Amino acid sequence: MRKIDGEQVLMRKGVAGFGANSVIHTANILRLSEDLPLVIEVVDTKEHLEAVLPEVARLMQGGLITMETVRVRRYAPDAKG
Repeated sequence: MRKIDGEQVLMRKGVAGFGANSVIHTANILRLSEDLPLVIEVVDTKEHLEAVLPEVARLMQGGLITMETVRVRRYAPDAKG
């Protein structure tokens, strides 16, 4: 994902989930699962996201891609520290 380079990128791995086939994937200690859900959120311009979308789709082995319009307010620490 680093080479996709978005303005803001967040990756979260779920502890359980299920897909279209309704098979539950879980991080339960009694079951090892490599198919845990992964959510990657990228905030950037529509133009940049549409440009990198083919590369993202190529990296996926299945799942969903959703695109949402958001309003972003940038918060940064005070420059004085």
